[in-house]
Amino acid sequence: MNAQSSGTSRHSRPDAPRPSLVATDVDGTLIDDNEKVSDRTRAAVHAVIESGTPFVLATGRPPRWIEPVVDELGYAPMAVCANGAVLYDSATDRVLGARVLGVDELAWLADVASSVLPGCGLAAERVGESAHDAATPQFVSAPGYEHAWLNPDNTELAEHEVIGEPAVKLLVRLPGATSREMAEALVPKLHGLVDVTYSTTHGLIEISAAGVTKASGLRELAGHLGVSPEDLVAFGDMPNDIPMLSMAHHGVAMENAHPEAKSVADEVTATNVEDGVARVLERWWR
Repeated sequence: MNAQSSGTSRHSRPDAPRPSLVATDVDGTLIDDNEKVSDRTRAAVHAVIESGTPFVLATGRPPRWIEPVVDELGYAPMAVCANGAVLYDSATDRVLGARVLGVDELAWLADVASSVLPGCGLAAERVGESAHDAATPQFVSAPGYEHAWLNPDNTELAEHEVIGEPAVKLLVRLPGATSREMAEALVPKLHGLVDVTYSTTHGLIEISAAGVTKASGLRELAGHLGVSPEDLVAFGDMPNDIPMLSMAHHGVAMENAHPEAKSVADEVTATNVEDGVARVLERWWR
């Protein structure tokens, strides 16, 4: 039974020993609706850091969108980016590793998507050696792709060029549909050969290589940090957070979270604008 607001959990009580690793999603979780980190949340994060416990980000964002979070936190954390496909050290601005979709996979995905979701647009996230690697166009989109956010910093290419190089994530956009509807239509046709998720409800799904999730990225990052992922506390709000909330010793969904994220969480905290992350961290770090 999920103890949504009671503070109990499947695995641990609030008075359990401190976690050995803290991981949080960014949008809708760590930052507020104005993309700011509150003073209370910043103080809670710094208490974690000062205790020697690793604090990391686990986000759908690419590395180039981590810098504003660093500025808000006043700290440069390690990050699992692109839903688990990229490990990024924001302190040194280095990409430590990436799991990509190959060109043949991208071509197959494009064919399936266009068949199942007529009229959809395609975009791809790529990664270089650093967040703003000028040698690698980071975000490429096909003509007619309607972006799901403002200021997308994209490079428009012909569709065959979008899928012509390996990518850490393929984005499929269908305005007017919900992301869940898109996923329900597409997933059965992909036969488990890739990983499909979404971080917004507004007609956008995100496809990664098979087995790539925030959970897989966190396991890899924990190994890099030399800590066990077994005592992880993780925070999130959307379906792309479900794998890490499920694998965490204590998975925490935000009150503003998608119902599917709440359903797997050990606890539901306050919203992202009410310091939900800080309220939980303060149990162990004051």
